[in-house]
Amino acid sequence: MKMLEVGDKVPVFESVDEAGNPVKLSDYKGKKLVVFFYPKASTPGCTVEACNLRDHYSELQAKGFELLGVSADSQKRQTNFKNKYEFPFPLLADEDKTVINAFGVWGPKKFMGRIYDGIHRATFLVDENGVVSHVINKVKTKEHAAQILELV
Repeated sequence: MKMLEVGDKVPVFESVDEAGNPVKLSDYKGKKLVVFFYPKASTPGCTVEACNLRDHYSELQAKGFELLGVSADSQKRQTNFKNKYEFPFPLLADEDKTVINAFGVWGPKKFMGRIYDGIHRATFLVDENGVVSHVINKVKTKEHAAQILELV
């Protein structure tokens, strides 16, 4: 499946957050949304990225954005991740990869010469009408909020 691009309408999706609450795209109708995909909760790069977004959360909200973190981790792992670092935004436990596949971020990756399938670290800015306004493929984990803020 191909990754969503600027101008694409985000497919309708439903998943659950770290607490087991249902989360749907329609929950964000009329709002701007940052959907960030990360490979695995509590790993160094993912922690740095999510903490950077946490630390700049009020600035992102001031620009009208809601945030949604997504990985294929279990609810328990997402809960531990969220509680440990006190993230103010939901983390989807997308174990069946519904949302991951809807955005097209699952596919071949290369690490230390090994090729395997996994989640590509990518962030999508979605406008009030559910259309992708920006895609960040080269996420700088330490400066991710700044990457988002310079686009808006």
